[in-house]
Formats: sequence, C-alpha cells, structure tokens
Amino acid sequence: MKYLLWLLKAAIFFTLFAFALNNQQDVTVHFFFGTQWRAPLVLVVLTAFAAGLTTGVLGMVPRWWKHRAAARQAQDQLSLRDRQAPLPPQPAPTNDSAPPHGI
Repeated sequence: MKYLLWLLKAAIFFTLFAFALNNQQDVTVHFFFGTQWRAPLVLVVLTAFAAGLTTGVLGMVPRWWKHRAAARQAQDQLSLRDRQAPLPPQPAPTNDSAPPHGI
C-alpha cells in the first residue's frame, strides 16, 4: 500500500510538471486602470490557485473560531459540573476485631 501511494504521488507530480512544461508561453493579465502583468501561463494558473486557496481558508477562519469557542465552553461546563458533583458516600468504617452481635 505504501508503494502504491508513493506511485500515485509521483504520477501527480509528473502530470503537474508536464503541465508546467507545456504552458510556458507568456500571457498578459489585465487589471484595472490599464495595469497589466506579463508572466508564464503556469505561473498565472498557480497564482490563481493559491489566491483561491487563501480566500477559502480565510473564509472558513470565523467558523473555526466559533466552533473552537463552543467546544471550549462545552469543555468548561463539563469540568465545572464534575467539580460540583457531590462525592459518593463513603462506607462506614468497620471494626473487624469486635465480636459479632449475639455471641
């Protein structure tokens, strides 16, 4: 299984490497106000992918914080309930050296 995963990773790497080699032509990206950027196509695609990934992660951060706060609050309530729970009754001490009743 380890070799199969390694082979899959190698195949993905070589596929992306071939994509990069086949897309070395310069492209022009036009921004606002006449600004433009000339770069190889593979660099433009990689930049767009990284920007999308960053936007997605930053969009999820508030939810992650909300869920972490809720988990922390639930953990605090659980530990507070454990601290306030009454201790179970302790059995009365027995004196084994005393004779039993009725003898």
